[in-house]
Amino acid sequence: MLQLRARDYNLTVGELPTGKRNKITDVLGLTVGHCTVDTEDHKTGVTVLLPCPDNPFVHKLPAACFVLNGFGKSLGMIQVEELGTLETPIALTNTLNVGLVHDAMVEYMVTRGETEGVPVRSVNPIVCECNDGGLNHIQLRAVGREQVFTALAAASPDFEEGDVGAGKGMVCHGLKGGIGSASRLIELDEKTYTLGALVLANHGSMKDLTVCGNHIGPQLDQAKAAKESDVGSCIIILATDLPLDSRQLGRVAKRASVGLARLGSYIGHGSGEVFLAFSTANPFDPREEPAVRQILSFHEEKMDLPFRAAAECVEEAVLNCLFTARTCTGWDKKTVYALLDLWNPEA
Repeated sequence: MLQLRARDYNLTVGELPTGKRNKITDVLGLTVGHCTVDTEDHKTGVTVLLPCPDNPFVHKLPAACFVLNGFGKSLGMIQVEELGTLETPIALTNTLNVGLVHDAMVEYMVTRGETEGVPVRSVNPIVCECNDGGLNHIQLRAVGREQVFTALAAASPDFEEGDVGAGKGMVCHGLKGGIGSASRLIELDEKTYTLGALVLANHGSMKDLTVCGNHIGPQLDQAKAAKESDVGSCIIILATDLPLDSRQLGRVAKRASVGLARLGSYIGHGSGEVFLAFSTANPFDPREEPAVRQILSFHEEKMDLPFRAAAECVEEAVLNCLFTARTCTGWDKKTVYALLDLWNPEA
């Protein structure tokens, strides 16, 4: 399915070049899959990101998290903060389905371990959430094992954006929100590295919306805004093949906030902004590692480029979400309008 994104309307964010797809999966080895639940009662789903083709439990990756505003119910962040590693796929869903999705992710990791001869007796699935209760009958909890395994099976380097998977019921800046992605290329020492972002956008208010420096919010029909205040949450996953350690990844994760601010979000009281960053460089197998191991290390004085890339990726990923999402009517007959139904970017 061909989806028109921000750049198809001649809207360019920042100065760094994009990857081939301009998605997080431009980082080699990453795949993303969705399962969407779209019925009269449900506008919801699950999105999964597989960080590598290998079993991540024995192919651990450097990782870090940053919570800008902690109004959220994500699972798995404490261990990432403590150990600085990612050991499972990452799942995104709605608030009340976190437990069911977590249980399915445990089953997936245990079953995969049994198949591959990898005993899994303790595992730390990452499950992040935003609340889609405005469009989805969230109390009925429509996402569980079947949907998680469907999303895992569907994971591929290319994927749809907008109101799909976990993004089906999300609202962003009072407009139809959901899933968005973008990537940037970084040239260092005659080598090309990639940094990408995947967002689950369910935050912001319409009146504040700013697109590429143009404060368009006041031009839109405020009567059609799904909500007035900056509430709802935004989950951001950053991935790179730069050899960043956990501390450096934490610094990069903080810069996701710059992309949100450029779009007009002030990170309201009721909006949970939770960011996770990981690197595919320096993986390690705990079964085989010596007590002291050699790794690639990134020059601290060169961090400006990944900082810039993260900010640009997040800003464009949210825009791509807004441009690809479509007007949706929820279970209680309320309608949330798509950006393109209220604004003509070519006017």
